[in-house]
Amino acid sequence: MKHTQTCVAVIPARGGSKGIPRKNIAPVAGRPLIAYTIEAARRARSVDRVLVSTDAPEIAAVAEREGAEAPFLRPDALAGDAVPGVDVVLHAVTWLAEQQGTEPQDVVCLQPTSPLRTAEDVDAAIDLLRANDGDAVVSVTPMEGHPYWAKKVLADGRLADFLDAGRWQRLPRQQLPPAYVLNGAIYAARRAFLVANRSYYGDRTYAYVMPPERSLDVDTPWDLYLAGLILADKGQAPE
Repeated sequence: MKHTQTCVAVIPARGGSKGIPRKNIAPVAGRPLIAYTIEAARRARSVDRVLVSTDAPEIAAVAEREGAEAPFLRPDALAGDAVPGVDVVLHAVTWLAEQQGTEPQDVVCLQPTSPLRTAEDVDAAIDLLRANDGDAVVSVTPMEGHPYWAKKVLADGRLADFLDAGRWQRLPRQQLPPAYVLNGAIYAARRAFLVANRSYYGDRTYAYVMPPERSLDVDTPWDLYLAGLILADKGQAPE
């Protein structure tokens, strides 16, 4: 049965990238990086529209070729690397309201740097948001190294504990409380909450836990290389 609650996916993809030139459309297993996120969004049963927010005509053209909408170019003020991601999503939400009279109930931000995230992940996060009548859902993954074991190097080179974790530092990992880190793959929210709070975080923000094998965040050339290997191995390269 077709769902009645509307949801728009916003994929932020600015043109500038310091670590990897043209990162969002860099080739990965024969396809532009952004294509994997567009495909996941288009396949998600909970998503009604897929918008790409970019300041680059080149990226807009690629996005449209892959089946997404790119109905506007993001203003330069929202194209810098220090611009909060939520501001980019709010710009898209405002554009929809002002230019098309559209106010979706839910908005999900899907960063193109998470190419291993699946349509099933997107649906599960949105289902979690709706089932709990939550304000937002943010994806996380188990931390590789527990924060209670973290160390720091002092100015004189000595090693010291990063946290004063007391007895926790002496326990095996199996007895430590689970720790999670944001993986950057999914940020879903009720549109009204996002507009009012300009944040995904509130008393009713829920965690969608993803496994490490789908939590790769492409930030460096090495990450891009790994993503290519994984996606090619999974048979996602074109014929």
